[in-house]
Amino acid sequence: MTPELTALALALLWQGVQFALVSVPANRELGTEITLAPRDDGPLVDKVGPRTARLARALDNHAAALTLFAPAVFLVVITDSGTALTATLAFAYLAARVVYVPAYAFGWRPWRSIVWMVGFAATMALAAVSLL
Repeated sequence: MTPELTALALALLWQGVQFALVSVPANRELGTEITLAPRDDGPLVDKVGPRTARLARALDNHAAALTLFAPAVFLVVITDSGTALTATLAFAYLAARVVYVPAYAFGWRPWRSIVWMVGFAATMALAAVSLL
């Protein structure tokens, strides 16, 4: 497996960890009667405490980021343009996504935005490298 695909696999696993980081406190705060309900009365993020809501938004943000990162990785792999640079970029994305969770959960300003930009820039750079 290429380093870029390894970073992608780890990013997918991190999404699962983030899901647990949201679901465990949400269940504690609201109880399963609410968390297992169909949510006809609105999203859970509107019912949980501020930190759990931030964790939920970080989870959603990572899902959105993965929709850009995965194709960028596939482009690098398919075009056989993997190098030490692309491996570094892929793991920079992963590191940024891991650091983003506590940055968002604890309201680190302006660091949350800076960490987000590192991950986004790494993703865009991966896509750009595949064109060269």
